[in-house]
Amino acid sequence: MSTSSQTKVLSRVGASAPKPLPTPKPAPTRAPVSPKSSGPLAGLHIAVIGAGKIGETLIQGLVDSRVVHRTQLIATTSNRDHSQALARKFHIRVAPANMVAVKTADIVLLCVKPQVMSEVLNEIRPILEPRQLLISVAAAVSTAYIERILEKPVPVVRCMPNTPCLIRAGMTGLCAGKHATAANVETARTIFDSVGRTVVLDERHMDAVTGLSASGPAFLYIVIEALAEGGVKVGLPRDVATELASQTMLGSARMVLETHEHPAKLKDAVTTPAGCTMDGILQLEEGGLRVTLIKAIVEATRRATELLHG
Repeated sequence: MSTSSQTKVLSRVGASAPKPLPTPKPAPTRAPVSPKSSGPLAGLHIAVIGAGKIGETLIQGLVDSRVVHRTQLIATTSNRDHSQALARKFHIRVAPANMVAVKTADIVLLCVKPQVMSEVLNEIRPILEPRQLLISVAAAVSTAYIERILEKPVPVVRCMPNTPCLIRAGMTGLCAGKHATAANVETARTIFDSVGRTVVLDERHMDAVTGLSASGPAFLYIVIEALAEGGVKVGLPRDVATELASQTMLGSARMVLETHEHPAKLKDAVTTPAGCTMDGILQLEEGGLRVTLIKAIVEATRRATELLHG
């Protein structure tokens, strides 16, 4: 993927969740692909290395959306009890070692922490081949870093999802390494479309994606909490105030995404002359909410550049 002075951004939304699939018996070796799996990932086998929270979320999204059949998946974790729990929950294969999972995979989803990335890459490097696609979700780990360790032309796609992927309402930024093709990026995008929206952009923006959409949910939870506290202050029951604040946040976000209007224009549509909304906005501006949120993104982005080294 070439880098231009003006980044081209592409986004789309994943599919809705279908009914659960029938459960095949787990097998220790490469399993045949179910005919119920269709689309660009049909026939491809996926190894999820380090299947913790995000890895498990991706497994759930892929299976529920029928992007793949569960027989196409194999996972590893650092904890035997967790591996057994994954096998029981999703009826997928689990491997005793990363090398076993990677050996027969077409796609390797690397879901490990940045601090152990080097160790895991060195472990699987001997059996990785250029025919395979390596997808990393580790924050702050560049494609160039991964490529230097691998020392072979394995295509790498770097992705940064966020926690709303857990309910298939996530946002994931993706970028390609120097050996990755447009088809490789599309394959990675198909995986993350199963748990929300995706956007493809230049790698120089990936730390900013981490600071904004990966850290952003925490900032917005604080906003929701504060709105609910305001509701309690003026007499609302806490559960009602929390629901009002949460649904208002959700509806406002959908208005931006679905109308494609600038947030400022949508804000103005709510704000009537001499009305109560304007008084509230004046308090937000006086309290520095806008500037504080901007600073939060800047600081989270700065910190994202340091994660690889602790």
